[in-house]
Amino acid sequence: MNNVVKISVCIITGNEEENIRRCLESVKWADEIVVVDSFSTDSTEEICREYTDRIYKHRWMGYIGQKSIARNLARNEWILFVDADEVVSPDLYNEIYNTFKKGVDEKISGFEFPRMVWFLNRWIRHGDWYPDSKLRLFRKSRGRCCGQEPHERIEVEGVVKSLKAPLYHYTYDDITDQLNTLNRFSLIGANSMKRKGNPSLRAILGMLFRAPFRFFRCYFIKRGFLDGVPGLIIATASAFGVFVKYAKYWEKQLPKE
Repeated sequence: MNNVVKISVCIITGNEEENIRRCLESVKWADEIVVVDSFSTDSTEEICREYTDRIYKHRWMGYIGQKSIARNLARNEWILFVDADEVVSPDLYNEIYNTFKKGVDEKISGFEFPRMVWFLNRWIRHGDWYPDSKLRLFRKSRGRCCGQEPHERIEVEGVVKSLKAPLYHYTYDDITDQLNTLNRFSLIGANSMKRKGNPSLRAILGMLFRAPFRFFRCYFIKRGFLDGVPGLIIATASAFGVFVKYAKYWEKQLPKE
């Protein structure tokens, strides 16, 4: 941002050679790019070094832990978190630039903006996946990473304003990749619930009510049907992911033989 306000872009990586260049190209305007890598074994690090020398290796601490490390390493007051499979759209960059050029009120602690997903050869514009607003641009002194794994979020003290332009998300290569991710994330979610000591009744209620409601919300309330067959696939897979998370948590309550 140079003559406007200095922004640190923070990215966490782990074997992201297929995505990371596209991501870095979209944020090469940043005053600083910080990468926290969980010991990638592919060419992720080599690609990152074409864009920044601020690359740090750290064993995997979970999404919240890795992003907290990246936040702490940032040198500037304003931080923009971008995932390796995301892209700052030209419109979003222009909106950020123009917003900061005008000057940001001291009361404002962060900015949220919609995230638009590319899936099955189209942009998804309805359902749970859009607008899916994310708070990613914030003041370091007022923001922190929190949430429940694997769904971390940024929490700030102060006023949050909204931007209109989207962050692009290239989330899954295909349906198989989507289901593999749901399987992995459902296990992380089940383990997180177990650590918190949630009663097994919650697992049963989750399977009975939360999973079907997820489909109803995604497909009907949020009009996922307007995205055609991809919308139906997203709603069904999302509900299945919720069901499996609670089923795995219930399974963990069984006595060991």
